[in-house]
Amino acid sequence: MRLFYLVFILFFLISCKNELKREVFDNKNGMTSIIKKKPEVDFNKVKLKSEEAFQFCKSKGFNTDFCILIDMSLHSGIKRFFIWDFKTKSISKRYLVGHGCGSNPWSKDYSKDSPKFSNEDGSHLSALGKYKLQGREYSDWGIHVKYLMHGLESTNNNALKRFIVFHSWDMMNDEEIFPNGSPEGWGCPTVSDNAMKEIDPMLQNSTNPVLMWIYN
Repeated sequence: MRLFYLVFILFFLISCKNELKREVFDNKNGMTSIIKKKPEVDFNKVKLKSEEAFQFCKSKGFNTDFCILIDMSLHSGIKRFFIWDFKTKSISKRYLVGHGCGSNPWSKDYSKDSPKFSNEDGSHLSALGKYKLQGREYSDWGIHVKYLMHGLESTNNNALKRFIVFHSWDMMNDEEIFPNGSPEGWGCPTVSDNAMKEIDPMLQNSTNPVLMWIYN
């Protein structure tokens, strides 16, 4: 009987190890929390979006060398900001990107895996849809560079009115921080300063507008 219990306990421990979620003890707060398994990027989804993006860019006179795809269905602690290379048909760069905080406290990560979206002024939420990146200006944030985001759909056409722009933020990380999330601002897609230093020359050297597509 004792051997049976030992075998049962061993089997139980192995099963728990393979669970998608595991419990960990938070010594700081003295409580048990749930840590989720790190989500994986669905590359088939990205590829399908890229194919639609290419047709859109081709028909609208946008840059057909690359575009920016942001998958907001992914946890904000993993790299969900993709530079898609139309020529190689692959992701050339990946970065962390923040989203809007909504009614939650600014700069925290309360909605890291379940953000809400809105096109309403004052909502402090990000808006889904295709944007035309055109217009480089001074920013008070990050490396002091921002790009104007012209919303092209009914879901995001208030972007300029809402002062939603693409900029960097020194609170953003370069590397993935899952299970923590990226800090949430007032709706702008924000990347790290180092990320913007890489992206900015690409946008500056583009003779045509660049597509940024934020989807869920």
